[in-house]
Amino acid sequence: MVDYKKIIRDLIFKISYEVSDDCQCLLDRAVEMETDASSKMILETIVENVNIARECKQALCQSPGYLTAYVTFGEDFFVPDLEEILKEAIIDATKIGYLRPSMVDPLTRVNSGDNSGRGVPNMEYEHKKGIDYIEVIPSIKGCGIELYNKVKVFTIPEIGDNYEGIKRFVLECVCEAGGTACLPSAIGIGIGGQVDVAAKLSRRAMSLRGWMQRSEDKRIAQLENELLEEINSLNIGSGGTGGKVTTLSVNIETAATHTTLCPVAVNFHCWVARRAGIRLYKDGRVEELSFM
Repeated sequence: MVDYKKIIRDLIFKISYEVSDDCQCLLDRAVEMETDASSKMILETIVENVNIARECKQALCQSPGYLTAYVTFGEDFFVPDLEEILKEAIIDATKIGYLRPSMVDPLTRVNSGDNSGRGVPNMEYEHKKGIDYIEVIPSIKGCGIELYNKVKVFTIPEIGDNYEGIKRFVLECVCEAGGTACLPSAIGIGIGGQVDVAAKLSRRAMSLRGWMQRSEDKRIAQLENELLEEINSLNIGSGGTGGKVTTLSVNIETAATHTTLCPVAVNFHCWVARRAGIRLYKDGRVEELSFM
């Protein structure tokens, strides 16, 4: 019988002290390509921090972030109470010291003391036909960088030729955030739907897709590459000290929208990619996912 509690608990512990494989690769690559001395030193320190956290099983970052769990399941498949299991795992990780207790009531600001609270974790479920597993991807996203996230609802003329209006909006967000956005960042962009859909897509863009993967839609992939190049040409650099590496990745997800408008959400993610994924099959097999 599958021990869901142990599997999920171990997964939450792991993402508290270990970045995902794509993030590790991009950070290593950033160190090699950076030529600015100050920015390179910051990147080297980040990589050292990542290695120490993994080896010593200590928290990657003082900010525990906010956990969203993405659950995909097939037909005729028993789905356990994953929300309750995840809640318990978060509390256990906090008690042990992997996560700092930072969840508070939004109005009274009273801290629960163990990262429990209404809406924690945030759960997103998706049913897919033809699969014989449950896929669980918990993603912890730092909260300080949330200060720089923005949403804009574009009119059709504002979008511009070759999406120039959207690109300008993204670049303005990056410039406004400057060097205080936990750089090097990753940027998720949601385009379409209504405001709530665009915001959700912007988070999914960073949490579910590997940071080294481009969109399967060639138009979107080109826009991702253009924005990545333009952002890194701003010379903001890691830690805001100047340099070639301001962001590690730009991921875009889209949805159909109304004929009169186009919502766009820009979602900053710090360099700490705390996420992992597993698939639990009907025959008891457990497969660990890669984001490469």
